[in-house]
Amino acid sequence: MKHFKLFKNIFAMVVFLTVLWLLFTWGNVGILSLHANDPLSIPVAVRNKLCSVKLSDGRSHLSQSGRMIYYVTPTYPRPEQVPELTRLAHTLMHVPRLHWIVADDQPICSELVGNILKRTRLPFTHISSPKPFIYKSSNFPRGVANRRAALDWLHENVSEGVLYFGDDDNTVDLRLFDEIRNTEKVSMFPVGLIGDYGVSSPVVKDGKVVGFYDSWPGARSFPVDMAGFAVNVAMLREGATMPFVAGHEEDGFLRSLAVELADIQPLAKNCTKILVWHTKTVKHKKPTVKVDLDKLKNTGRYHNLASLLRETSYMGMAETSADSGIKSFITSNRKTFQALTDF
Repeated sequence: MKHFKLFKNIFAMVVFLTVLWLLFTWGNVGILSLHANDPLSIPVAVRNKLCSVKLSDGRSHLSQSGRMIYYVTPTYPRPEQVPELTRLAHTLMHVPRLHWIVADDQPICSELVGNILKRTRLPFTHISSPKPFIYKSSNFPRGVANRRAALDWLHENVSEGVLYFGDDDNTVDLRLFDEIRNTEKVSMFPVGLIGDYGVSSPVVKDGKVVGFYDSWPGARSFPVDMAGFAVNVAMLREGATMPFVAGHEEDGFLRSLAVELADIQPLAKNCTKILVWHTKTVKHKKPTVKVDLDKLKNTGRYHNLASLLRETSYMGMAETSADSGIKSFITSNRKTFQALTDF
């Protein structure tokens, strides 16, 4: 009987402590907020970290006049991260008066991302902005924590210019930058390779936006893609934010700015031209290659190959393990195969 009472007391204590922990956790992420039914008002707690900021422009050959464009790119670690950021960087390097804000979904300041930014000679801001814990088990909603972190930085440091959200896998025509630089309030334009229609765009009549052409209306006031609009920084009110609701990130953000249909400035020749595409890189499953890199390097003959495999692992494209993984070979003369596991 005594053992039963002891067990009962221990169980009650565990339940009590669990409830306290849940109340504390939910309170921090806003689940217990009185306004939790409104996704725009949920104050999701995250630990953002400002990694580095460079305000000077090292590209002296480009014009230094005109409004600054703040190009916000959410990103996350994966095998395609480095090549996609590298490809985008080589577009942005041609654009004058552009400040690149890269917000990375990981709790550390990535050396890989930082090095890409430094090589561009662009003005940049590098932010570590991990996704809130309650969304860790899902890929959705993607990029919201990153864009929110960028918005916080803009609120604190910028009073004029133009904001544009550009994902790391987008393809952008250089002519788009000349157009969005003149955004008065909110400008909009078509985005190619979107949904079942192949394009998402405002519909323009007599120079005014009168509706939207998008294959997923989703009960949205502004059914547009993230790459399909730019915002004058002066429009970023104190309450400007983005909801953690998949598919409604753009609409929620624009509504938080109190945007009206009459405020929208159609670009790209009254939305008849496509200057940005929502391209997507094929996902690459990261392999693990069975090889002892230290032994391979010490052979002397294959030290360059060992260095290459270390670089591949460093960039997150493949892992190496001395104990497990796929078997790989060095080939020569079409007939000779030497397994890396032999070293």
